[in-house]
Amino acid sequence: MSIQVLHIDNHTIVVNKQPSDIVQGDKTGDETLAEKVKLYLAEKFNKQGNVFCGVVHRLDRPTSGALVFARTSKGLTRLNEQFREKSTKKIYWAVVESVPEPKEGKLVHFLKKNEKQNKSYASKDETTGSKRAVLSYKLLLSSDNYHLVEIQLETGRHHQIRCQLATIGCTIKGDVKYGAKRSNKDASIHLHARHLEFSHPTSKELIQITAPLPNDPLWQFFESELRQ
Repeated sequence: MSIQVLHIDNHTIVVNKQPSDIVQGDKTGDETLAEKVKLYLAEKFNKQGNVFCGVVHRLDRPTSGALVFARTSKGLTRLNEQFREKSTKKIYWAVVESVPEPKEGKLVHFLKKNEKQNKSYASKDETTGSKRAVLSYKLLLSSDNYHLVEIQLETGRHHQIRCQLATIGCTIKGDVKYGAKRSNKDASIHLHARHLEFSHPTSKELIQITAPLPNDPLWQFFESELRQ
């Protein structure tokens, strides 16, 4: 089974999404990560018939990292409430093409999604149909050509991190949709949901997940540099 499980209990399962995985079905018809998780649960617990797997939140297809699914309807309802109320903590790492200026700060934009292009556009002022988007970021490390930035999301908008970073001139490596110089060979972008915190749906225990980075030379370089 080609999924990496980071945490599992009676109500939740957290997996490390790969850049090739799609969370929910689209026009490609490719097998979804939710379907893969259902198969994993069916095999692991020898379940017959339909297996419950509720989609709580999403990551863009070219993005990797920690993703939680609910194993029960009660879990789904309570996790949805946490994400809606923004009581979860979501930290991302991104490898970008330029140093952000300033090197640490908060971004507030109004994003508007173009459905035909499947792309969001940012403006400083609110416009009809736009949604307020807020994140905090800080530069962690630089190599000769790329820079590692940590992002904490305050809102969850369509392509929020990709759009807001590109708006300040910090396009994510491989993200040609938002202005990257070239695509990555595996169609990924260098955006990773590194850390996720949420309260367990029934016990209220704080669940803290750190997702291992993709097996990629640039990610591994930054990880090794941070260890020193």
